[in-house]
Amino acid sequence: MPDHASRKTSFAPLADDRTRVLVLGSLPGEISLQRRQYYAHPTNQFWRLMAPVVAADLAALDYETRLAALLNAGVGLWDVVGSATRTGSLDSDIRGYSANPLAAALDRFPSVRALAFNGGKALAIGRRQLQGHPHITLVPLPSSSAAYCAIPFEAKLSKWLLLRPLLAAG
Repeated sequence: MPDHASRKTSFAPLADDRTRVLVLGSLPGEISLQRRQYYAHPTNQFWRLMAPVVAADLAALDYETRLAALLNAGVGLWDVVGSATRTGSLDSDIRGYSANPLAAALDRFPSVRALAFNGGKALAIGRRQLQGHPHITLVPLPSSSAAYCAIPFEAKLSKWLLLRPLLAAG
């Protein structure tokens, strides 16, 4: 059965007063939306990329424990797109989006010192909203999607590891 374009809605932010780095995707893919879980597609490399950043074997954990491990390490999750029309899961198919209020999230979670953008689409949409927050570090990351295979996993990982020092206390 074809997947016709329909309005998709992102999840609520996963963050708390310990969150120092907020990782922002574009909009959850179809499997993530169906399961109501961030990065649920089995080929998405997010959990493998984040594991060495937070020093935990995230792939071995159940979903709720993964989320707790991220929060304990100072990592939050959200998306730059609040809702959009999209057929399938590709970022290139996102149309007519409304953005999530990133500036308001920074006010709500004042311990956030960096926004990490998981892929080019997330960066392009998110950067537009943050003109008035010069003290936030913006970290562009190669997409964790397996559909983005322009660079190998090890090269992606070297970029994602740049998040580790941003999580240090202080």
